[in-house]
Amino acid sequence: FLQCELPVDPERGLVGRFDTPGNAKDVVVSGEYAFLADDFSGLQIIRINDSNNPRLVSSVDTPGDAVGIVVSGNYAYVADWSFGLQVVDISDPAIPKLVGSCHTPGIANGIAIFGNHAFVADGPSGIQVIDISNPSTPSLICSYDTEGDAIDVFAFGNYAYVADGMFGLQILDIRNPAAPKLAGSYDTPGLAQAIAVKGIYAYLA
Repeated sequence: FLQCELPVDPERGLVGRFDTPGNAKDVVVSGEYAFLADDFSGLQIIRINDSNNPRLVSSVDTPGDAVGIVVSGNYAYVADWSFGLQVVDISDPAIPKLVGSCHTPGIANGIAIFGNHAFVADGPSGIQVIDISNPSTPSLICSYDTEGDAIDVFAFGNYAYVADGMFGLQILDIRNPAAPKLAGSYDTPGLAQAIAVKGIYAYLA
């Protein structure tokens, strides 16, 4: 499900809802659209300019299970489980096109963009660094094997922050994307499964 809420007015609560055909795993909002990684139903593009009545605009059935997504410019980059990275041209949201892909050795769970590189949290295979300077021909350039199961990743500043399962937070220096290196770590009490960074704080689920 896609649910639209207005937290600034607690009396309003839920204002809109859209039942996607799959299991909504991740969402990015860009302009008037919400881009959903919808598991076995691929990428769903929903117009949300009227938050009371979100409506499906289009979809792309990715070859795997879409579980993570980021949007950069005219492209959506999808972490597609056992099918690695999938690149979708969304320059016209009504006619999205699958234009590129890159196999990863593990299970693609999460994704972050840093310049011309995509960092894919790839399950037991750590972080995979993919050159996306040409989105139609993404290419794997290197990997960094984290201690745990890389589940999610967030790029901010010159660092990639990794939710690394039982090994908590791992921070990679990515100033040279072709040679990431460990900059620090923090052992969370539970399994780190998702991450967001803002300012000087990292927030982990």
